[in-house]
Amino acid sequence: MVARMSRRRALALGAGALLAAPVILRPARAQGRAVYVNSYGGVWESAWRKAFFEPFTAQTGIAIKTVPGVSFAKLKAQVQTRNFEWDVVNLGDVEYGQAVLEGLLEKVDREAAKADQLPPHMVRDYGITSYSLGTNLVYRKDKFPNGGPQSWADFWDVKKFPGSRCFYDRSFSCLAFALLADGVPADKLYPMDVDRAFRKMSEIKPHIKVWWREGSQSQQLIRDGEVDMIAMWSARAIDLIEDNVPLEIVWNGAEIYYANLLVPKGDPNAKAAWQFCNFVAQAKPQADFAMLLPYGPANPDARALMTQARLRQTPAWPENERIAFKHDAAWIAPRLAQLRERWTQWLTT
Repeated sequence: MVARMSRRRALALGAGALLAAPVILRPARAQGRAVYVNSYGGVWESAWRKAFFEPFTAQTGIAIKTVPGVSFAKLKAQVQTRNFEWDVVNLGDVEYGQAVLEGLLEKVDREAAKADQLPPHMVRDYGITSYSLGTNLVYRKDKFPNGGPQSWADFWDVKKFPGSRCFYDRSFSCLAFALLADGVPADKLYPMDVDRAFRKMSEIKPHIKVWWREGSQSQQLIRDGEVDMIAMWSARAIDLIEDNVPLEIVWNGAEIYYANLLVPKGDPNAKAAWQFCNFVAQAKPQADFAMLLPYGPANPDARALMTQARLRQTPAWPENERIAFKHDAAWIAPRLAQLRERWTQWLTT
């Protein structure tokens, strides 16, 4: 039995030495009876457990275990060190594009994933599309009883709409919001004028109370009234509304993108991982998940299994898509590392 190596020790040994090192596995994973999923935690994990984890285990006998803390850096570290803490991660189109460019992903095992049984548009070379999600302007209605901000320009207008603000700590999302606030049409965001976007971000930076990094953190901040308006994932906001938190979601200028199920390159548990990805992509589990948490199902057959009221709350609803925008992932992906570096420097100065 091989003992599990800590990430800190793995990195200390150096990437060159580790590339030739044996794969480090938990004993349960070595037996192939578990798939480890990188989790966003909170209501996301609760909904995935009910819609995907438990039914998949009942059907296959393969247990699903979660590992918290989703980040691109962790994906890259796993591949470089061959210390695989998880088998499946769900990342957006931009991160997918960067991971492909950097050679960090397993190609889809079409046999294990039963790719021929899935809608063709869901199966990519290195991933399987899971759902669409939105990042929206959300505000507390009790703070703005006469109506709150309805656009990113309003979010920037601290005189007309005073109050504490909160942003998602993700470079390309905030930069796009900044350009929209500065009057750039949604269909003209790319190629992105990065310098202009950073200048606009500098205007709002003094008014940002918190830069959130975890979905559960964003919920806590707006639920407890620590902030009055926030850019947050639509499904997380709707979850709070259903818990009677007085929030309003604005779809105008929302960021909509697709998430993709990915397996890190070299993962010895890849076949079981792709088997799980196939289950997640099926219509019935996708509908079950969206009824629990309103993400937009990528499998179109799932929509017939959902209520129209629920569909209206998702990014997949046509009217929501019409007034939102989507990133040009092909433009961002090769520039993402530089954008992140500049973003980090900007945040700390």
